[in-house]
Amino acid sequence: MKWTTILLISLGVLALVFMAFQWYSSRSTGETEQYPYTVIKSYPDFEIRKYDAALFSYVNMERQAYRNASGSGFRVLAGYIFGGNETEEKIAMTTPVRMEMGDSMRMAFMVPQSYTLEQLPKPNDQRIGFEQEEERVVAAIRFGGWADDERIEEHKQKLLRALEREGIQAKGNIEFLGYNPPYEMVNRRNEVIVEVARESAGA
Repeated sequence: MKWTTILLISLGVLALVFMAFQWYSSRSTGETEQYPYTVIKSYPDFEIRKYDAALFSYVNMERQAYRNASGSGFRVLAGYIFGGNETEEKIAMTTPVRMEMGDSMRMAFMVPQSYTLEQLPKPNDQRIGFEQEEERVVAAIRFGGWADDERIEEHKQKLLRALEREGIQAKGNIEFLGYNPPYEMVNRRNEVIVEVARESAGA
């Protein structure tokens, strides 16, 4: 058998393994518990959503590049849910990972809805806090691929222009939502959201 044939067969096998892994990963992400919301109204560029009340774990950080903040923030919060707590309890991952992007930054994971604040084990890392967030109305714009500061800023500006055009009042800081682990290469989902005044959004 010629080396070129062996190489082609090997590449074909690797491609099949890669596709199978991506399919499995995408399926697992789709089955992960998600921050629940209802779409109130859809526009050409964005949609208005009502998010249910939810409990979040979070870590605050200084303002820095998104790539640096997402890595360091994720490690802190993932350490907690992977057993870095007083009972060494494993807590299920949820989606999306939230990053509030203002003068400072805050990364947050939604706590699975099966937990109350009183049931959560104490974190080993004292930088981790918890916050019960009430129901809220937001505007959301979606994009694919990998996120970075430039792409987040691009979609932030696009969202704010669309809200101004529709007469909808934004309030609070912009947030970035990431739905996929870094090893997922296809069907990636990213969103930029901002809370809006209910009256102006018709909610």
